[in-house]
Amino acid sequence: MEDRIWQIYLSGEIHTDWREKIMEGSRELPVEFSSPVTDHSASDLCGEEILGAEDSNFWRDRKGAGINSIRTNTLIECADLVIVRFGPEYKQWNAAFDAGYACAMGKPVVTLHDPEHDHALKEVDAASRATARTPEQVVEILKYVILK
Repeated sequence: MEDRIWQIYLSGEIHTDWREKIMEGSRELPVEFSSPVTDHSASDLCGEEILGAEDSNFWRDRKGAGINSIRTNTLIECADLVIVRFGPEYKQWNAAFDAGYACAMGKPVVTLHDPEHDHALKEVDAASRATARTPEQVVEILKYVILK
């Protein structure tokens, strides 16, 4: 299976370097990575910047979410595998939605999170194919799946 280029979508928290660790560890693999916009303010404000200001936070967020979903849904649909990171600091409701969307589309999902989130993510983990604790474990999963 190493003669094809795997499309890997990296969903989830944007405050740590987990994406870079996975990409660095996978540089010898035939993979291409994609992700949501990881600049928090650019992602949050894209709706207002493109479609105009809103008085209500609800409509500001709704505009941004709609535009961001074009990218997210398209890249998940094109992905061979979706990695979803749930970080320790914030609730990543959008990452849970991405995991559910990917599973509904029949895409394999690997979750990545610390043990303290096991209970909160039990349904997401049950739908995923694997739950990793470190980016290095994700890299090992990729190596096994692609090279064995």
